Amino acid sequence: MGKIQGSCLCGKLRFSSNADPAMTVVCHCKDCQKQTGSAYSIVTSVPLNSLKISGIPKSYTTHGQSGRVVERKFCGDCGSPIASIAEFAPDLFIIKAGVLDDPNWLTPEFECYTDNRLPCTPATDLPQFSGMPRID
Repeated sequence: MGKIQGSCLCGKLRFSSNADPAMTVVCHCKDCQKQTGSAYSIVTSVPLNSLKISGIPKSYTTHGQSGRVVERKFCGDCGSPIASIAEFAPDLFIIKAGVLDDPNWLTPEFECYTDNRLPCTPATDLPQFSGMPRID
């Protein structure tokens, strides 16, 4: 795996990390659906202290489907979601795969919040969870 790097749509925010991903998942939660405007979100994560962001992202804090706090970082100019910090994994930056310069190496490990899977989105062979499994 190479260096993780990417940007928002307009390029005003760039980010990078040399860390290996802690996890890569397909998330079907309602917040990911609304934030991305899509049926699901593929995300990967790196240690919080490893992600370097150039530019100043805006933040929007919500309570996820689990009821726990999620701080979502996005570009204030083009609106691209960049990363989230979730209370369930406070030491990780959760990065949206669509903003990576090269997401082709990503290999999701499981799908979460599958109760929200849209009927037009078939299940994969990955392990399926109706919520977020415990992450230690």
